[in-house]
Amino acid sequence: MSDERDKNGEAGAEKPNKLWGGRFSESTDSFIERFTASVGFDVRLYRQDIAGSIAHATMLAEAGVLTEEEARQISGGLETILADIEQGRFEWSVELEDVHMNIEAALTARIGEVGKKLHTGRSRNDQVATDLRLYVREEIDAIRGLFLNLQSALIDLAEREAETIMPGFTHLQSAQPVTFGHHMLAWYEMLARDDARLVDCRKRVNVSPLGAGALAGTSFPIDRARTAELLGFDAPAGNSLDAVSDRDFAIELAAVGSILMTHLSRISEELVLWMSAQFGFIDLPDRFCTGSSIMPQKKNPDVPELVRGKAGRVQGHLQSLLTLMNSQPLAYNKDNQEDKEPVFDLIDTLKDCLFAYGEMIPAIECRREVMREAAGQDCATATDLADYLVRKGLAFRDAHAVTGKTVAHTLAQGRELHELTLEELKGFSELIEADVYDILTVEGSISARDHFGGTAPAQVRAAVKLARKALAGRNPA
Repeated sequence: MSDERDKNGEAGAEKPNKLWGGRFSESTDSFIERFTASVGFDVRLYRQDIAGSIAHATMLAEAGVLTEEEARQISGGLETILADIEQGRFEWSVELEDVHMNIEAALTARIGEVGKKLHTGRSRNDQVATDLRLYVREEIDAIRGLFLNLQSALIDLAEREAETIMPGFTHLQSAQPVTFGHHMLAWYEMLARDDARLVDCRKRVNVSPLGAGALAGTSFPIDRARTAELLGFDAPAGNSLDAVSDRDFAIELAAVGSILMTHLSRISEELVLWMSAQFGFIDLPDRFCTGSSIMPQKKNPDVPELVRGKAGRVQGHLQSLLTLMNSQPLAYNKDNQEDKEPVFDLIDTLKDCLFAYGEMIPAIECRREVMREAAGQDCATATDLADYLVRKGLAFRDAHAVTGKTVAHTLAQGRELHELTLEELKGFSELIEADVYDILTVEGSISARDHFGGTAPAQVRAAVKLARKALAGRNPA
């Protein structure tokens, strides 16, 4: 470590006093100081840290631990620090390790000895746990706002394209005709479940660790319910050991985010496929695409591709947090300093991806004729023919066999089912009558699926109304 000390000054050089340094007889090594500091990233928690400190000071005054004047000075000093940070006038110090000690040192420098009383009855352990919960709660609300924009865009697109016919796929092979609006509502349903998971996750986030101290609580007459109330928490955490060491809420957010990104990756894959020349179902405006440095004709769907790739990034953060907490003994350990960067990055990634899709989805341009033509290929209405025969009295397995032979004959001739004459169709079953043509077209197939959750245009419009009602009544928290 001597080389590192040479770069940062002599080992014996005077450094700012640590707020915890009374027990130590020598300065922290310069490399260790940099290695263990977290202010380079936990500075993001400054607003939550100051809010928590003001609530703590207010409660201490109400409990008689501080005087009203001391609490007023502390709160006023913290508010000036907040203003300085937000205006870029605050100087952060690595020597002071983290966001908490930087703010506390600045407070003492501004208001004197009273500032040293702020930390009465608390520890950095419950302080950081509180800050992170406040931050995650706020970001969940922001993510849900972006969800609302994206879901609204999907609903609008579904309504606009309620009658647009496209092939539905299983195994990425043409299966049955569906409407594009129906497909958009499938995406909406996936995201609605993600939003519900976020709401559920937020309930477990919204618990206050403040007052748990280092691990065992405090001997001061604090009121943990009061600080929970002041900070908008539902309740204080029930056990001090668990309160300072729990990071389940961060893992749960990462798990919810991983499922969300899996859904966005599936949406992305379909957009990439549909935009390719081989499908040609949709187009995206130039502002969401890029070109090639060597191939002038290229228009690459970079936004969907990048979102698809970022799914792995968020899922990696889930694994990181799980591994971080694996086998940790109670209570707080320095390992937990490593929880913030994954949480910050996964939140940033989720917000960026949701924002990008909220902007891009309304701009999708459907190539309706191309989709309609593709929907009518590969005997896509074969299931309708089988169902028709069942309604005429044939057992389904027999109807399936008859239809299979009809399809084989049709494909061998390079034709579609609706192109066969009535005489040809009757050659496979005498039950077939002229009314069969009502269901052999893709329009007939689509219209026949007119039930709740079906792909018929009337059902798409009904589902759009239900979805709009659900969004209008959504509890933002």
